[in-house]
Amino acid sequence: MPPHLPWLEADDPFPPPLRAWGPETPAPGLLAAGSQLDVAHLQEAYRRGIFPWFSTGQPILWWSPDPRMVLEPRRFRLHRSLRKTLLKFRASPGCEIRVDHDFHAVISACAGKERKGQNGTWIVAEMVAAYGALHAAGHAHSIETWIDGQLAGGLYCIGLGHAVFGESMFAHVPDASKIALAALVCLCKNQGVQLIDCQQNTTHLASLGAHEISRADFLRHVTDATSEAPLHWAFNPVYWNELLPPQVSSA
Repeated sequence: MPPHLPWLEADDPFPPPLRAWGPETPAPGLLAAGSQLDVAHLQEAYRRGIFPWFSTGQPILWWSPDPRMVLEPRRFRLHRSLRKTLLKFRASPGCEIRVDHDFHAVISACAGKERKGQNGTWIVAEMVAAYGALHAAGHAHSIETWIDGQLAGGLYCIGLGHAVFGESMFAHVPDASKIALAALVCLCKNQGVQLIDCQQNTTHLASLGAHEISRADFLRHVTDATSEAPLHWAFNPVYWNELLPPQVSSA
């Protein structure tokens, strides 16, 4: 029989993350249900290492898994094929990285993409609206891969101080989401971000250098990182130098 799951009314505080369901339960990391998805509650959740994840027909479900999947920008694994892709992208006049240019298009594309082994999406309409409000408040950001004036792929994430929480990626063009992730890694390396939260362990993220840490270590990082000044959410092409050799001017 699964343990009791707290039901949160709108003004109830989140339970401590250590009360999340353990590995022996049907849903490891599940912490609570209910509450609401406004900007204040989302900010409070992320500052406590908690995130919402639920499907159509379910109440709002809040999670804090242990261990936690993270990507250290300094340990990003730049495979040879991706390196070639990035070099070509950087050298092409019609290719650019934009930040927060069309957040709605990015989260909508993430909500609409098909996921292997899943029916439907966890980025339901309520989530799209909530993260749109979080973006308008300056705490949710999109990293966008643009090719010849078209949005080719991207990702969206949460930024609170120096804490960065990755959410979802999509690609209309092969490798466009990987290019956006590499751009986020460069932006984070340039500005001294130590960890990018990846929430759950996936083979794809592990192949790029992500790894698991304990929830206790993750929470300590979040406490420290959220107390720092906000990042400058813009992408300067010189940031590519964090992963690639400096580009030689043709002048």
